[in-house]
Amino acid sequence: MTSDPNTDPQTHRQTHRQTTRAAWHPRTAMVRGGLDRSAHMETAEALYLSSGFVYPDAEAARRAFDGTDARFVYSRFRNPTNATFEQRLALLEGAPVCRATASGMAAVTAALLCQVGAGDRVVAARSLFVSCHWVLTELLPRYGVTVELVPAADLDVWRAALARPATCVFLESPSNPGLEIVDIPAVADLAHRAGARLIVDNAFATPVLQRPLALGADIVVHSATKYIDGQGRCLGGAILSNDAVFDEELLLPFLRNTGPCLSPFNGWVMTKGLETLDLRVRAQCASALALAEALDGRPGVAAVRYPGLPGHPQHALAMAQMDGCGGAMLALDLAGGQPAAFRFLDGLRLIDISNNLGDAKSLACHPATTTHQRLSPDEQAAQGITPGLVRLSVGLEDHRDLIADVTQALARV
Repeated sequence: MTSDPNTDPQTHRQTHRQTTRAAWHPRTAMVRGGLDRSAHMETAEALYLSSGFVYPDAEAARRAFDGTDARFVYSRFRNPTNATFEQRLALLEGAPVCRATASGMAAVTAALLCQVGAGDRVVAARSLFVSCHWVLTELLPRYGVTVELVPAADLDVWRAALARPATCVFLESPSNPGLEIVDIPAVADLAHRAGARLIVDNAFATPVLQRPLALGADIVVHSATKYIDGQGRCLGGAILSNDAVFDEELLLPFLRNTGPCLSPFNGWVMTKGLETLDLRVRAQCASALALAEALDGRPGVAAVRYPGLPGHPQHALAMAQMDGCGGAMLALDLAGGQPAAFRFLDGLRLIDISNNLGDAKSLACHPATTTHQRLSPDEQAAQGITPGLVRLSVGLEDHRDLIADVTQALARV
């Protein structure tokens, strides 16, 4: 017997949740956003490992493909599990729509390539993850796109670079690995005056600490592999925007026809990761601050790069943009250069050496010889990547154990 949707209590509750979700606080949205239970009324979100979908008749298939009916037709286009992840992340970022991708770099590449062509101009912060740097400086120029890199924190150089027309602007804030902070509202204003869309990589801050669209950005990209998953299990990415023309006319056709789609299983993992994102990130931030304070000024540590420390060059800006928090990433610049950095890393007993970040486990790496080793020495220097720089991704361990581990490792340097 089919229940009446107007009288069935469960259907009423589902409808009520959909109409009130805009008023939810972030932690509630992280748990409930996008939840669309099947007829089985499962507690956890369903996992739809299906590449395609069937239709009751030929007319229904026609209506699905010409857009008359909004429904799932193929998982490269859209999938029910991924739709839950997309809706939940969109609520957190304050975006009308989210498009999931197979990885963070798929998100970055699609966000750029879908809107630029020969003769266009892109302005980007110089301080970037090395794969982003490659896409901007190696890939885009092959197709006739001019790219200009500027110092991330120098507004005067941004102003000069954007005194001429541009198609889009790309930046990370905080940057990887040097933890530079970009004034997002100021750069957004300059970008819009130049006729450009601003893309912000929000992977380090996450929507827990920073919502770039509210600060003036047009597009946000994520490596969901990092904090959104939070336990080093799966790859994933996302693109969010409040620009309907960008989303519907540029991004969506690009994604559907080039196919950088997210696996439904990975989408399910990311959905579950969002449920604890706020709790994890805030705990990791508290430990990162404690660790940064314990290391600041210690012998052998030339500098601690952490936006939450008053000595960081953009500390005030970070506190204003990132919910009064410095984030869960920090970097140490060891006075003894690469030999000291290697002795420090080899001396760690609790923290693991890994190029990943955002994990529940604390991780450390030497960017100059791992994540950013493909950059020339001059480019490394321009990004502040010194031979002694060690990047730390602070996890969920007790901060006292983390401090003890880095302290004993420093004693070996």
